[in-house]
Amino acid sequence: MSNTDEYLPLDASDLDNYVGRPLPVHQLREPVAVNDIRRWVQGMHYPNPLHFDPDYAAEGRWGDIVAPQSFVASTEIAHGVWPANVGKIENSALLFGGDEWWFFGPRIKAGEHIKCYPMPFDYKVTNTGFAGPTCFQRGDTTYINTNGERVALQRSTTIRYNVENARKKEAFQVTDEPEWTDEALAELDARKVEFIESIRALGHEKRLFSSVKEGDKLATNVLGPHSLPSFTTEWRAFPFTTWYGARRDFWSADQFAEAGYADDFQGHEGDPVMERFNPELTDGAYYGPSRGHLQPKWARKIGMPRGYGYGASMGAWIIDSLAAWAGEWGFVQHVAAQYRNPAFTGDATFIDGVVTGLRQETDVGIAEITISMTTQTGQVMAKAVAEVELPLA
Repeated sequence: MSNTDEYLPLDASDLDNYVGRPLPVHQLREPVAVNDIRRWVQGMHYPNPLHFDPDYAAEGRWGDIVAPQSFVASTEIAHGVWPANVGKIENSALLFGGDEWWFFGPRIKAGEHIKCYPMPFDYKVTNTGFAGPTCFQRGDTTYINTNGERVALQRSTTIRYNVENARKKEAFQVTDEPEWTDEALAELDARKVEFIESIRALGHEKRLFSSVKEGDKLATNVLGPHSLPSFTTEWRAFPFTTWYGARRDFWSADQFAEAGYADDFQGHEGDPVMERFNPELTDGAYYGPSRGHLQPKWARKIGMPRGYGYGASMGAWIIDSLAAWAGEWGFVQHVAAQYRNPAFTGDATFIDGVVTGLRQETDVGIAEITISMTTQTGQVMAKAVAEVELPLA
């Protein structure tokens, strides 16, 4: 018997009915509030005072609190994953596989009301060590601000796989959380302080293109050890997780059944009819496919060893790390990230970056940066390449 014969088949042909066809435009119910921005940086563990301290922000470039570039993901109703999760694949589950971001200039402040324009992009099926035949599906979300300007384009990649195949393969063998000594935790805290000090040292000043050279390293961004409470804080940083926080008039009550999710994971998550009656049943922290992140029992049902974090958060951590280095006069133009392993409870995350190229354009400099995200054991969680705009003067 060949390796392929060991797996149940995965039929992704229904996706052909959706690729290249725009999905309904959607948005949150209310405009962005200052506390939405504060809640976001708190949930993403990003201690840049520009995004939460009004006195500090008043002295800076914008004269007020401004959202980090990563915040745009919170204005969507499903982490930007929706256009990469349409079409039926029987008995399936989903992981976030990566994000590519293009940013176009406008920054988000309180009062903005962002509209999101989603469209499935493409897909392919290939064999993986994790679950045998696996579908890598991509979808685009364009974010438009109140003035009709493009804020960002997100191209998300999902990994859709047969649940039974993943259980059989047992790709993630380790189930116990690592134990941290008091000394090791103190060392993590010290490294977090170094990251904060790197932000404060630059302050409101410009990081000039002329001051940067190839081989320069970014301050390491340290997160964790991750826990169910920290993942819950991330989940609640997305306003769509608040009862009635998002308009879902177009959302089907059978959304996840139509996508072919394994029966245990369908539920009423995002169901606008149920949300009017019993919104708790529509909350992905408690019921539905998203509960695997916060409930280890349900994580194991889809092949995960224990509670695990959100791919959208990993993307935000990368963007925030780049923005912290660039400073408020810099700008993250483009990021292409591949997520290889989730953030599991008990693990810590280390985000390192190095300048790998420099080029000058008409009125700005561009630093090309390579990012690596790893655990405390050196396991690779994500890889990314980015282009960051820096002022010439």
